[in-house]
Amino acid sequence: MADPTTTATTAAVPVGAADTATGPKTMDAGKWANKRVYLRLVIYTAGIHVFAGFIMLLFELGNRHH
Repeated sequence: MADPTTTATTAAVPVGAADTATGPKTMDAGKWANKRVYLRLVIYTAGIHVFAGFIMLLFELGNRHH
């Protein structure tokens, strides 16, 4: 059922349509989000390599005792 307090003119205009033609501007749109994704990618890749190096070091040290 339709809400009786709204009219046809207010229901036809989407929220945030005044900001841009495609919708409202957000902090996640555009270059900022891409920079955060690339930064996370670099951090995760470096972290995985450090962890893998530590595991390889443990295997090397364990192999020397036998």
